[in-house]
Amino acid sequence: MEIKTYTKRDIATEIANRKGISVRSSVKLVDEFFTVLREYLIEDNPYVRIEIRNFGVFESKPTKAKPRARNPRTNEEIYVPAHKKTRFKPGKILKKHLRKPI
Repeated sequence: MEIKTYTKRDIATEIANRKGISVRSSVKLVDEFFTVLREYLIEDNPYVRIEIRNFGVFESKPTKAKPRARNPRTNEEIYVPAHKKTRFKPGKILKKHLRKPI
């Protein structure tokens, strides 16, 4: 089974083709969009929720510290500090298409 990988450049090229604009300006727009998403997710607020209608929700929330986690390779106990975890939950339309049989 072959995995198809799309890059930011592929997204920008597709937007440029659909809207009839230059690929260069489209790349700038796509870069700016992802920069804004990244800045929202890494801000100091512990709970961040970015909802994009008809696509999905990005959430960033804190995890608890784990004082007695275990490294599965060495079986050594390690301390894992509290950190933020990111999650994506697909929207209704996307979920409907992903659930179709292959």
